[in-house]
Amino acid sequence: MEVRSKVYTYRTAVRWTEQKKGTITCEGKPDIQVATPPEFKGHEGIWSPEDLYVAAANICLMTTFLAVAERAGLAFTSYHCEAEGRLELVEGKFQVTVITLRPQIALQSGSDAAKAKELIEKAEANCLISNSMKTRITLEPTIT
Repeated sequence: MEVRSKVYTYRTAVRWTEQKKGTITCEGKPDIQVATPPEFKGHEGIWSPEDLYVAAANICLMTTFLAVAERAGLAFTSYHCEAEGRLELVEGKFQVTVITLRPQIALQSGSDAAKAKELIEKAEANCLISNSMKTRITLEPTIT
């Protein structure tokens, strides 16, 4: 039996608009205004690369959890996850050194909390975005 590798391509474009601002575009999706963050003489209230980097890990955890929970038949009533990325100067260069993900999963009564914890840990281990980052990912789940 032949095993073929799966390769997917994702394309975005960024266009500078003014000052330290630009627009991300992706065919068939809404545009997103982006900017340098205020910490680097940028703009308040606009998504920055740093925000989007942390959000990418957060979104990937959720979507991977939804897939593994569905396959396992986990009955949950809500999912919410706060994420925090720490940007530090390391050997003269800024890098996000750690992203802490704090998913909160509420289960239907009678659901197995240990199973939910196992599934969120499995989701984090299989998150393709986390697996693509050199940033350390910390998971602090709350199951209720």
